Amino acid sequence: MDDKFHDECGVVGVFGHPEAANLVYLGLYALQHRGQESAGIVSNENGIMHHEIGMGLVADVFNTERLGRLKGLSAIGHNRYSTEGISEIKNAQPCLSQYSGGSLALAHNGNLVNAKEIRDELVSAGSIFQSTNDSEVIVHLIAQSKKVNFLDRVTDALSQIQGAFSLVLMRNDSLYAVRDPYGFRPLCLGKLDGAYVVASESCVMDLIEAEYLREIEPGELLEIDDKGIRSYFPFEKKPPKFCVFEHIYFARPDSYQFGGDVYSIRKQMGKCLAQESPVDADLVVPVPDSGVLSAIGYSEESGIPFEMGLIRNHYVGRTFIEPQSQIRHFGVKIKLNAVRKVIEGKRVVIIDDSIVRGTTSRKIVKMLREVGALEVHVRISSPPTQHPCFYGIDTPTKEELIASKKTLEDTRKYITADTLHYLTLDKMMEVYKERKDHFCKACFDGNYPVTFQDEDEKQMDLFAAKEE
Repeated sequence: MDDKFHDECGVVGVFGHPEAANLVYLGLYALQHRGQESAGIVSNENGIMHHEIGMGLVADVFNTERLGRLKGLSAIGHNRYSTEGISEIKNAQPCLSQYSGGSLALAHNGNLVNAKEIRDELVSAGSIFQSTNDSEVIVHLIAQSKKVNFLDRVTDALSQIQGAFSLVLMRNDSLYAVRDPYGFRPLCLGKLDGAYVVASESCVMDLIEAEYLREIEPGELLEIDDKGIRSYFPFEKKPPKFCVFEHIYFARPDSYQFGGDVYSIRKQMGKCLAQESPVDADLVVPVPDSGVLSAIGYSEESGIPFEMGLIRNHYVGRTFIEPQSQIRHFGVKIKLNAVRKVIEGKRVVIIDDSIVRGTTSRKIVKMLREVGALEVHVRISSPPTQHPCFYGIDTPTKEELIASKKTLEDTRKYITADTLHYLTLDKMMEVYKERKDHFCKACFDGNYPVTFQDEDEKQMDLFAAKEE
């Protein structure tokens, strides 16, 4: 079992470019880290929508022939990692639907906490759903809205949903980008050869050589058509609550997000960790790739040399055949291997971004001892994750989160480390200075910005939806 958190998807949209679909394809490549279950693109050729989706990585789904069918000057795309709905082709996005106003394509990054309730109401009223993902709820709400103007339909629909949504919508003659009032999930705007580009992360702009313009604001709705771009703020204003785990783990380090560059923020978290929990050791070693920048920061602040004592296999596919003979720690070794010449005879500080169930950390510590580490000190560049996320991160149940049921000392014993320290929440938020209240930290402190039914009941609903 993969012992990491997963973000659920990435979205890209391009309006007004002769190579719109190709640019979206490249953008999905840049966002591959945000979802590996499925990928899809819808293009718009003078009001005719072309739809190509498939299971797997972007390179597996698209070839020259499929991209050649995606004609038109506008396109939207989506990478998916499921948080709502099981992993099947029917849940791949973008969603493409026909309604009274024509064709509508939608790509959604986030998670709706009241999707089940709305879905039940829509089904009772006669709606027929083609998938089990929560994004299709938005399509139905837009289609059933009594408003005449499409912009009003979108506003009407999105005013009924609660939770996290960064959306790209495309209809016959226009493109729309919208972010929920709290701004949980990222979304940014760029420009290329007169065309507009929207994407989950700024690294997309770098790859396609678009000019990065700005982040789309929380609660902002952009309308893009042949007349240009217009900005609206149709929702009730809320205090920003950006997902802090984007900076800790999800976002690519070369992205600019939530008013800061991810690279520097992760390094600073490592520095804070060294200030808060120094240790007498010989080496600082990251768990690649997510622990690298924090480990560099820890090394710089502590003066302890940085070494790549764990090497990651970057070519592990979605499945592999396990050997019939027993190989210790096989699940970890297929992805990570310790470098004996670096580790042997050394006191090692291991830096990782988080501990989920603790199973991977336990195997890594044992692996290091087997190649001769004298001591293994585990340092985590975020606080203990004690609560599940309902806003678009695929977290285990609360019962499965090791920090929710074990004390720090019990966790240390379980992973067999000599010492263990998590960066405290207060110390981590020092990185953001006056902006520290702008972030959602519910996975650490249980303070959910969007209220919903009892946490345990909600979690049961979420996991029931996945298993349908």
